[in-house]
Order: sequence, then structure tokens, then C-alpha cells
Amino acid sequence: MSQLVIPYSSEVLGALGQDEEEFEQNARLLLAIKLYEMGKLTTGLAAELAGVPRSSFIFLLKDYGLSPFGQDEDELEEDLSSARRASHRQ
Repeated sequence: MSQLVIPYSSEVLGALGQDEEEFEQNARLLLAIKLYEMGKLTTGLAAELAGVPRSSFIFLLKDYGLSPFGQDEDELEEDLSSARRASHRQ
């Protein structure tokens, strides 16, 4: 797995009122959300990048004014297939 390293100062943490762990988790989430919004990643891949379960990512999207329903037919079909697979596992 590849890794992205972004240097930042303690001033950034102070300005945001966050500790390192909280900042890094939020940065991952925001990157994933933006890539999803731009249509570059599916909800599944964006959730993986954010480090959260796909179901959690879908619920987080509403906090950013985004819909979990894909921008195109292929993503809708992928979401439906994933939901069907998940329901059969239970």
C-alpha cells in the first residue's frame, strides 16, 4: 500500500483546535469526500481512503451536502450489487 506524507506545523493544529490524530483522520476523510464529489472515486473506494466502513462514509456524506447515490448508472449498479451481497451475508 502506498502512503502520502503531508508535512504540517503545530500552528495548523492550533488553528483547528485538533490533535495530530484528529487532524489526520479529518484530512483523510475530507480528501475522500472531495474525490467522491468530483466523481473520481466510488463510495467504496472513498470509504477505504477515509479509513471508515462504507456504511459510515455514506452517512457522513450528508454532513457535506452530498448524496450517496452515484453520479452515473455504473456507480448506482455497483452500490446495488454491494447492498445485495451485504444482505445475503446476514
